[in-house]
Order: sequence, then C-alpha cells, then structure tokens
Amino acid sequence: MVARESESPDQITRLFLSEAQRATSALVGAWMREAGMTVRTDAIGNVIGRYEGGQPGVPAVLLGSHLDTVRDAGRYDGVLGVICAIECIDILHRNGVRKPFAIEIIGFADSEGARFRSTLLASRAVAGAFDTAMLEAVDRDGRSLRQALEHYGLDPTAVASAARSPQEILAYVELHIEQGPILEAEGIAVAAVTALNGMNRFVVEIGGVADNAETVPMNLRRDAIAGAAECILNVERICAAQAPVLGTVGWIDAGHGAANVIPRHVTFAVDIRAQLDELRSASVTQIKQAMRQICRRRGLTLAIDDTYEIASVPCAPGLIKLITGAIAEENLPVRQFPSAAGHDAAALAGLTDVGMVFMRCRGGTSHNPSESVREEDVAVALHVMLRIIDRFRML
Repeated sequence: MVARESESPDQITRLFLSEAQRATSALVGAWMREAGMTVRTDAIGNVIGRYEGGQPGVPAVLLGSHLDTVRDAGRYDGVLGVICAIECIDILHRNGVRKPFAIEIIGFADSEGARFRSTLLASRAVAGAFDTAMLEAVDRDGRSLRQALEHYGLDPTAVASAARSPQEILAYVELHIEQGPILEAEGIAVAAVTALNGMNRFVVEIGGVADNAETVPMNLRRDAIAGAAECILNVERICAAQAPVLGTVGWIDAGHGAANVIPRHVTFAVDIRAQLDELRSASVTQIKQAMRQICRRRGLTLAIDDTYEIASVPCAPGLIKLITGAIAEENLPVRQFPSAAGHDAAALAGLTDVGMVFMRCRGGTSHNPSESVREEDVAVALHVMLRIIDRFRML
C-alpha cells in the first residue's frame, strides 16, 4: 500500500515534504494507532508512534527508518524497517506486553536527500544536529526548504524542537535491506551491522561560454559539458585507485541547451563514501584539486558547495552483541559486517547508541524499481527484531 503513495503513477517517488509523503505519513500513522501507539508529527515532518512502557514517561528505545525515497525507487528501502517495527509493536500490544521502557517508532521524513541535496535532514534534526542554513536550500523548482516546510503546514523556526534529549532515549535500532550482495551470496537472511561508512556530498558548478557550435574551433572553446565530463571521469579514476573508496555522480544538470550551442553551465552532485575517514578525506581533496586543474586548463569557472559530511560511525558494541545474540537464538548463522551505505543510524549516533540489522535483498539491488525481498526473510527479520526488544532488558 505504501508503494502506491507516489508523485508519479509510473514509478515510486516520495520526496521530502511532498504530498505523496504526507499521504504515506498519514497511512503509517494510522497503522501505528491500530497497533496501540500514540502518534504525532514533529517539527520537521517525522511521524512518531510511542508505545508506552509499564510506567508512563520512561525513556524509550527507538526503532524505525525512513519513509522518503529516491526518484524511481524500489518498494522496500527504508519503509520496510518502519513497517516491521510497527508489526513488532502490534504483536506486543495484542499480547498485552509492556516493557520497563517505552518503544518509539520513527518514520523519518528525509533520509535520501533527493529533494534538497543534503541527506539525513530529518534524523539530524532529531539528533539536534540540524543546520539552520539548510532552510535556504532550494529544490529543482526553486522552492526553499523553508517554503516547503510552510507549505506542508510546519513552522521552519521550530525545527530545533524536533531534537530529543539523550536522557529520554536508550538506543536506536534500525532494520534495513542490505543494499548489497553479501547476504545473498552467502545464503544468509540477516546480519548485524558493525559500522557505517563516512560520507561527503558536494555540488559542483562549472561555467563556460555559450557560443556557436558551427564556427568556434575546438581549441578555442570553453565548453562546460566537456569540462564536467573530464571532472566526472576523474571522480571515477581517483576512487577506483583508492579502493574501497566509492565515488558517484548521481545527477547532472546542463540547463536548457541546444544541439548547435556550446554549453555554458553544468551542475552535478558528487557522493564519496568510505569506512576509513582518512582515506575518504584524502580522496575528496584529490578530486577537488583535479577539478580545479581541469577547469583552469580549460578556461572554465568552478564552484564547489559542500552540502554534507559525516564521519564513519561504529555501532555500539552492546547492541552488536544484542543483535547477534537474537540472530543466534533464531538458530541462524551469525554474520556481521560494516555498511557501505548511509543510514539514519549514522545521524542518530550523535544522540544515542545505534545498532542495525541488515536483511537480504535480491541481487543486492536498491534505489531501483527491481528492488525485491523474500517473504520468508521478512518473517525472519521480524522474529529477530522481537527478540531484540525482548532481550533489551539484558543490556
């Protein structure tokens, strides 16, 4: 049902603060209420369900993931973790089980950063790390985040109120599809995540001179697209030489050009990830230096806007032990490894201990309509999450 809530009838696209996200949050909120939770929406649009503990007002264990998607997405990235967590609470509620702690489920409003070019905005707000300068960031239509929040019915000046106190949060555990091939290759349904890769994102603008493609000799051209192409290939070359650094140019905008006009302006986004922060930082520096040299040689202007950076994040040893113990109690092989992808857990690590459970997905494919999971794996993940909730008292 969630997959039907999309900005396009032909693909799954739920961007931050869109009407599709509004409908999804309402649907998820209704499921939370049916499972016995009180529900609210915070100042940045996260939908939050709380299942009270044996005593009201006690600190909470946080579960959840994100509800937004990339453009032309799959069905399971993010939302699976939210729905599975709701099902866990529904089972507890139907059996009249209350824990010594509360349980809160968060459906984060922005994780992917597909609209405002900066990822994990919603979870950073919860962690108290939201940068208010982001309120002036604009989407492809020129609408600022400030305007989008107002259109959604939220107060941009109140975003800071989404921040939670460490005293009210015990831990955060996120279930997510692996988005990689390891579990499928090894024939394993679930695993514990040990750490999350660090990441840099920056937007590059290259300016040239528009001119007649029929008359200007090749050696006299200041072609923004040709310069961008060389810069992008250098992202690939530098990251390939620094394996396991991962470098991606996820989108490029050349404006409204014409076949017979030398391009004047190009904008593109670069995403660099690695588990070792020193290696990632060195690669970013090398990439930017190469871009400056390329643009200088070609007579092009260059502007680089650093939109996001986060260091690699280790998962809490106690939560890794908790998760692997839950997996072992299900008589499953115990596997643990770091995540190459970014997740809301990385932002929440600034607030509380974080842990993650990975679930197998077909081909390791994600951010793609062909994203697929096995029903039996979802059942396994659900049982593991229930054991994690049950075992939490042992920490």
